[in-house]
Amino acid sequence: MPAATPATRPQDPGGAGRVVGVLALAGIVAALMQTLVVPLIGDLPALLHADASDASWVITATLLAAAVATPVAGRLGDMYGKRRLLLASTAPLVAGSAVCALSSSVAPMIVGRGLQGLGMGIVPLGISLLRDVLPPEKLGSAIALMSASMGVGGALGLPFSAAVAEHASWRVLFWVAAALSLLVGVLVLALVPAGRVTGAVGRFDVLGALGLGGGLVALLLAVSKGSVWGWASATTLGLFAAAVVVLLAWGAWELRTRDPLVDLRTTARPQVLMTNAASVLVGFAMYAQSLVVPQLLQLPEATGYGLGRSMMAMGLWMAPAGLMMMALAPLGAKLSAARGPKVTLTVGSLVIALGYGSSPLLMGSTWGLLAVTLVCNIGVGLAYGAMPALIMGAVPQHETASANSFNTLMRSIGSSVSAAVIGVVLAQLTTDLGGHRLPSENGFRIALLIGCGVALAAALVASLIPVRPLAAVPAPGTGQPAPAAETTA
Repeated sequence: MPAATPATRPQDPGGAGRVVGVLALAGIVAALMQTLVVPLIGDLPALLHADASDASWVITATLLAAAVATPVAGRLGDMYGKRRLLLASTAPLVAGSAVCALSSSVAPMIVGRGLQGLGMGIVPLGISLLRDVLPPEKLGSAIALMSASMGVGGALGLPFSAAVAEHASWRVLFWVAAALSLLVGVLVLALVPAGRVTGAVGRFDVLGALGLGGGLVALLLAVSKGSVWGWASATTLGLFAAAVVVLLAWGAWELRTRDPLVDLRTTARPQVLMTNAASVLVGFAMYAQSLVVPQLLQLPEATGYGLGRSMMAMGLWMAPAGLMMMALAPLGAKLSAARGPKVTLTVGSLVIALGYGSSPLLMGSTWGLLAVTLVCNIGVGLAYGAMPALIMGAVPQHETASANSFNTLMRSIGSSVSAAVIGVVLAQLTTDLGGHRLPSENGFRIALLIGCGVALAAALVASLIPVRPLAAVPAPGTGQPAPAAETTA
């Protein structure tokens, strides 16, 4: 069994900054893929010569591919090197974007979007690589910045996509995405050092990957399509039942196999388990406002509560909130250094709840909605920066990529459940405008209050996280104890 390769750290101060900048750019580009097609949703059936139900798979394919690829990329990163997997993750982003740009029907577009989803492991891989290559004093702020890049990419994607869709061919969106992905790969190759390569931990758990992938696909497919197929339909209920059976069997296999895809004993550690639970709730709360606010901005003023903004204007009003996440990253890092990431996660969740709680008073104007999104995303930025720190403070270094990827998956599951729950609320509470059924003002208020309640639940869970120092763990292939990770209660 080969010994672990020591991490290569930048020798000059500017080198560390370049590494963080490149990895943050990689996170922004990966997040950009998720909002890239939002301005095209209404036009996709006509563009791809498909009905609305088939065209919706352009969104769903990315979600499902990302859910399967993220934990697999994390495990492979721990085994074969995080930078190597980062480079590998840019390949499907480039290929998928090119396939989408050349598509004229729904099938190749779905394939291309699925390929883009395979690259979503970039963010957790980048966060884990930071632990390998940066000095400890720079790690906290770098993790917070890398985590915030997800919000920045998502926020900038809306106005960028809307501008291109309004003034150029929709294919330009995907060619730009391909070029950015290729640029990220070149910069990672040129400027990012190789992190720690354990090369140990045995063989890749193929059966575990298939089991987790199958269970997640069944679960997320039922969640994302339940409102279309019917929550009580045989298809939806069958998928939920299949997800339960497959994931239970997968868990039993992971506990028995010598080289699991996900070390469930590690994820069962109270600090990791509670952080992941809080991550599901924060993911839910984060996504709820991104479903509600754009609709309020774009609904016609004739409703009495819609603000009548164009797609382009909506994207521009939403963009500052994403940028606020990155601006607050240093503050979150300082709070974590002074009081511990547990406190930062709790405070972040409370700030999200404050943003939602103020929404009934502020949702009547664009400036009010801007204030709501700013406050909510300040909280998200604080929370997202704290989660990886809590995870990495509880797992040995040779499991950081796998553990961070699983945490990212938990956030994604929270976002998917949020989409389903908020979708049901808005679909059930409607009003009539000129013969068209639209979500009612009361529906939006209830959706925002649900976000507030979930954020408060996240704060409660975060406050109960039992933070403990990580005991020394044998470094893979060396037989010597690895340095214990230090955490602050």
